[in-house]
Amino acid sequence: MRLLLIEDDDALADGVVRALRIAGYLVDRAADGREADTWLSEREYDLVVLDLGLPGLDGSEVLRRLRARKQGMPVIVVSAREMLDERIRLLDLGADDYLVKPVAISELEARIRVRLRRGMSSEDNRLRIGELVLDLSGRLAWIGERPLELTAREWSALEYLATRANRIVSKDLVLQALYHWDAQITPNAVEKIISRLRAKLEPAGVVIRTVRGMGYYLEQPKPAVG
Repeated sequence: MRLLLIEDDDALADGVVRALRIAGYLVDRAADGREADTWLSEREYDLVVLDLGLPGLDGSEVLRRLRARKQGMPVIVVSAREMLDERIRLLDLGADDYLVKPVAISELEARIRVRLRRGMSSEDNRLRIGELVLDLSGRLAWIGERPLELTAREWSALEYLATRANRIVSKDLVLQALYHWDAQITPNAVEKIISRLRAKLEPAGVVIRTVRGMGYYLEQPKPAVG
C-alpha cells in the first residue's frame, strides 16, 4: 500500500514516515500544498494523511481539488485546528476522518488500517489469478495451499501487477510502486525483481510479460475449457 503524508513540520513528518514504513507501507512525503496537489494529480495512492496549515496551498484546498478530480482515495486529516465547525467543514469537503494534533502514532496507524479495510470489500481482499492467491490486506500470497515467500519489494511489484492483470504498466510506474521517490535506485533494479518474481510464479503458471519499449503486464491465465 502506498501512502502520501502531507505535512510541513519536518520533525513530525520524519517520525510519522519512519513509523509507517516500519509498519510495511510505502510512504511519500510532501511538505508543500502545491507540491502535494501536483503529486496527487499525477500519481496513485491508496490513502492520504493531510495537514491543513501548509505553505503554498492550504490543506483544505488540496482536499477540495482532490475531490473535484473525482479521486476517491481515503483522506485522513491530522490538524491542530480543533474547532467543531472546522472539523465539520473538512468532513463535508470529503475528508474520511479528522484527528486533532497531537496524535499518538498507534492511533493514526489504527485509523489508517480501518480506512484501508473499508476501501475493500471482503471479496476485494483476496485476489485469485490461476493457482496464485493474494491476500491484499494481509500482504500474503499462496500458490495453491503453499505460502509464497516474497521480499517486501517483490510483494509490492506483484501486488501492483496483479491488481492490473492484462494491462501494460510502464517501468516508471512499477518503480513508483516499489520505491520512495528519494530512494537511490539502479537502472536494472526492476528487471532483477521481475526476474525473481517470474521464477517464483512459474509453479502457479502465472506469467509476467515484457513489452519492449512499453513495460510489463501480468497475464491472467485463460480458464480451462471443460
